[in-house]
Amino acid sequence: MTLLLFLILAVCLFNLGIVLWVIYEHYFNTDIPAAIGHTVKLRILHCLFLLMLTWAKICEKLGICSKLTFIRFVLLSLPVKEDPKLVVKNLCFGTVPVRLYQPKARSASLRKGIIFIHGGGMLIGSLDIYHSTCCFLARETNSVVLSISYRLAPEHRNPSGLNDCMAASVHFLRNLETYGVDPFYVTFCGDSAGGTMVASICQTLVTKPDLPKIRAQILIYPFMQAINLQLPSHQRYKNTLFLNQKIFLFCVFQYFDIDILWKTALLNGAHLPLEMRDKCEERVGVHNIPERFKQEGYQTKSPGPFDENVYLETSQIFWAMNSPLFADKDIIARLPETLLVSCEFDVLRDDSLLYKKILDDQGVPVSWHHIEDGFHGVLFTFDKGFFIFPCALTILNIMVDFIKDL
Repeated sequence: MTLLLFLILAVCLFNLGIVLWVIYEHYFNTDIPAAIGHTVKLRILHCLFLLMLTWAKICEKLGICSKLTFIRFVLLSLPVKEDPKLVVKNLCFGTVPVRLYQPKARSASLRKGIIFIHGGGMLIGSLDIYHSTCCFLARETNSVVLSISYRLAPEHRNPSGLNDCMAASVHFLRNLETYGVDPFYVTFCGDSAGGTMVASICQTLVTKPDLPKIRAQILIYPFMQAINLQLPSHQRYKNTLFLNQKIFLFCVFQYFDIDILWKTALLNGAHLPLEMRDKCEERVGVHNIPERFKQEGYQTKSPGPFDENVYLETSQIFWAMNSPLFADKDIIARLPETLLVSCEFDVLRDDSLLYKKILDDQGVPVSWHHIEDGFHGVLFTFDKGFFIFPCALTILNIMVDFIKDL
């Protein structure tokens, strides 16, 4: 009995220590923007997020499982709600799992189609996690939605995930009428890393005349480049909640299989060859960012001395398939109508601003919405009850209105 009481006390003290550590991290090492509002809800959600990360690290240290395995397990344990107005089917296109959402109501004509690719930094995310989002899009736009699962890093490095999404997308596009989809009204949609893959796939598909022409693309706070990591949003929000600079770099290094030792060199721009610096300045230079986004202590930083070893380690970052901002201009000029959504409190905010600039320059129709009280990953809260943030529903309604108006 004494031993049992001792063990219980030890467990309680251990958990208390974890909670105190989470509170310390939240209050002293994280920027919590007051402009987001809903402060209590935001703080609770972020503390739960930090608690999950902390337990993930503990499990990895104890040899129970990897950090990512623990995080995936927690996220997959969240309930999945069914929608009585939809028919939902789990399918496989070859080896790629997909989920098809079709309205139950009969339609006299072919419906619009939406190909949805989920985010998660290429490390997490699943069909279940974005189930409610896809249900909402299918129901509110009366469209057929295809949600694509893909292989995740670090088990499957670049370009495994992109290859899966491309293969599933091409299969769907070749069989649209089978699923009741109008080939003239297919829209690609993705958030975060999913938005990256949507941009990359659309850039590839404009060179495929044997496939239906894509009607539009929707990019929700996408990652578009890892060349200039000293943009105003990277400096200002490097310690912001959920996707801070540390987590962002972890995702990049895991997916591209880059050694963490190159972190400082990458941040300093030492991977940027001299002969590429003019092009990079043209595409991702801070002069392309509107002045109102350069406030709050932004400091201009020139790339550091070139290090060939860093370049060789990170060269795949420069490929247009991984950094869509660096696609040829003639490819960008052929892209479909685009909806871009950026969030203010996001380390990746400026990627959307830069992509909007080059799309505008090449004459591509762009609808841009900037969510002043938004943060990276807010779409995930859409169906989370108490933890839903109004801007998540705002983003979804923007997407729905855009699709309806096509």
